Amino acid sequence: MAASDKSVDDSLYPIAVLIDELKNEDVQLRLNSIKKLSTIALALGEERTRSELIPFLTETIYDEDEVLLALADQLGNFTSLVGGPEYAMYLLPPLESLATVEETVVRDKAVESLRTVAAEHSALDLEIHVVPTLQRLVSGDWFTSRTSACGLFSVCYPRVTQPVKAELRANFRKLCQDETPMVRRAAANKLGEFAKVVETEYLKSDLIPNFVQLAQDDQDSVRLLAVEACVSIAQLLPQDDVEHLVLPTLRQCASDSSWRVRYMVAEKFVDLQKAVGPEITRVDLVPAFQYLLKDAEAEVRAAVATKVKDFCANLDKANQMQIILSSILPYVRDLVSDPNPHVKSALASVIMGLSPMLGAYQTVEQLLPLFLIQLKDECPEVRLNIISNLDCVNDVIGIQQLSQSLLPAIVELAEDSKWRVRLAIIEYMPALAGQLGQEFFDQKLRGLCMGWLNDHVYAIREAATLNMKKLVEQFGAPWAEQAIIPMILVMSRNKNYLHRMTCLFCLNVLAEVCGTEITTKLLLPTVLLLAADPVANVRFNVAKTLQKISPFLEASVIDSQVKPTLDKLNADADVDVKHFAAQAIAGIAAATLKNGNL
Repeated sequence: MAASDKSVDDSLYPIAVLIDELKNEDVQLRLNSIKKLSTIALALGEERTRSELIPFLTETIYDEDEVLLALADQLGNFTSLVGGPEYAMYLLPPLESLATVEETVVRDKAVESLRTVAAEHSALDLEIHVVPTLQRLVSGDWFTSRTSACGLFSVCYPRVTQPVKAELRANFRKLCQDETPMVRRAAANKLGEFAKVVETEYLKSDLIPNFVQLAQDDQDSVRLLAVEACVSIAQLLPQDDVEHLVLPTLRQCASDSSWRVRYMVAEKFVDLQKAVGPEITRVDLVPAFQYLLKDAEAEVRAAVATKVKDFCANLDKANQMQIILSSILPYVRDLVSDPNPHVKSALASVIMGLSPMLGAYQTVEQLLPLFLIQLKDECPEVRLNIISNLDCVNDVIGIQQLSQSLLPAIVELAEDSKWRVRLAIIEYMPALAGQLGQEFFDQKLRGLCMGWLNDHVYAIREAATLNMKKLVEQFGAPWAEQAIIPMILVMSRNKNYLHRMTCLFCLNVLAEVCGTEITTKLLLPTVLLLAADPVANVRFNVAKTLQKISPFLEASVIDSQVKPTLDKLNADADVDVKHFAAQAIAGIAAATLKNGNL
């Protein structure tokens, strides 16, 4: 008997320790204990968890926010530990308390767990236990409980009886009219979600008036959330009802005095367009879209500019081209020269997508002049967005027309007197080469890329070197062997030592992408030749290059050609040359040893 009591005591000892930790002054200990709640519950068993652990947690709910957050998270997965769905109501009291605390993240997590637990209740238990919890939160003295209540309506409503549904709709209306802006904001945030579970007749009679009221609220933070609800409501109603019940409010939001509300309309515009259908779009949304494209606030113009392509793509195909040409493009032309760089950049990221909709003729006539302006824009982001999306236009008008129209502008930028402009074009070149193809690149752009290697600005030469590597990755080592390596090797004989050094820098990066055969046959002989260069800077770069390309050479080549050259450099009269040669010898030896061990 004593042995049996001892085993019981032993089994309960860890639980006692964990419960003591829950009362400990150290926050970290309490947090760790909360994270082990499932272990405590398993050890206690379902009945003791319901009768002892849950009441204990409910009573001691005053703690640091991070502890409360962990508790709210744990309780959402506790249903099986209290005995399954028929006992899920035991989890409601602690979660209800957590849903009323001041810290928003704790409340949000508590509501999330309440939704999970509510869904596990039977329909009868939901009405008996969850709905009263919701009603207590709705009538709470503090705004915190009322904001939390807003998140529970959509979970409860579909599974309760008609009289209770009427009560819930009345409670939601009460929250929409609450004197505290935070509560109205929470109601507006959940209005669309609630609308999806409410019957159509009550949606029109009860929720639409709430929506209209929230969209006219004196707080812009409430009005902008009503815009989100607008999308959900429009999706649920027939076209005629949308026109009469939703559109007047939508028009009002699109011209709201607060830029944040107009910004939200711009963000949700394509979703609204899909919800209301092509006819309402043509009559009502096109004018609203135009209004937003010329908004006084740059943030709004930038937001709506990113929607230009998708909005046009979703227009009725029968009238698409006509609407784009007559109603959208005139406003787009103004945005191309907008004073705000973010607006221009946003437009440049999508404007190319209009080409497939307009076809070859209209692209050449209407869009190419705009692309040319954007290619010459002072903002690098605008130029990048245009060059990055050239393939959209290429597919429509063909490479020949594209090269005739835009290539002169690209070449002009590549030779710009400002080195930062030249640098920007170099960075775009691999993307451009990939879109235009190898043959076109060889004919029109290869000379430009080689010219950058001889630029008088070091940053340009460095970028041009990395550009070569990316081009070889794009077109392959055989192309490099035929097209660019011979031209780079010629630089090793240039009278200007800077060009000879650039040659070495190129060989450094090309070895990585050209493979052992090309490196041994074409690149290495030139590097070895430059080991006797009269300029010390070139010689010590030879030492650095030999170390960098050695992983791409066979061991016999390293022993017969690389090491003797490095030994000579190690005996050089110049201190720097000797230093880098010694460093290279040590580096190659370490790499050889490592490979041998592998």
